[in-house]
Amino acid sequence: MSEKQILLVDDEPSLLEIFGTMLKRQGFTVWKATNALDALDLMRNIKPDLFILDVMMPGMNGIELCRELRTWPDTHTTPVMMLSALGDSHTQRASLDAGADLYLQKPVLPRELVSRVQELVGELMPH
Repeated sequence: MSEKQILLVDDEPSLLEIFGTMLKRQGFTVWKATNALDALDLMRNIKPDLFILDVMMPGMNGIELCRELRTWPDTHTTPVMMLSALGDSHTQRASLDAGADLYLQKPVLPRELVSRVQELVGELMPH
């Protein structure tokens, strides 16, 4: 079985590092981008099994990026997890309406993030 690839997009470098390290320890290959345009550029060379997108980013936000991913043949069914410090129902609904499979509010507990990632990629990794 090949390693599942995750594209993690967040404008907060410390979160990219923390989440990236956590997921790598679970056996995932993690690609990181600090904005939507860099993420789209990375996707020329990779086909992630999961997208983890921050909602609030400069330029194209995570909801807009999710909506864009849903229009592409290569990514229209790829699972998308949205992360946001915003806990309001409007942001959550907008994320799900854009095509996200899951919305988690930050701060996210490491165990919950890993568990949800495993659910979305349909693979339980050894602990």
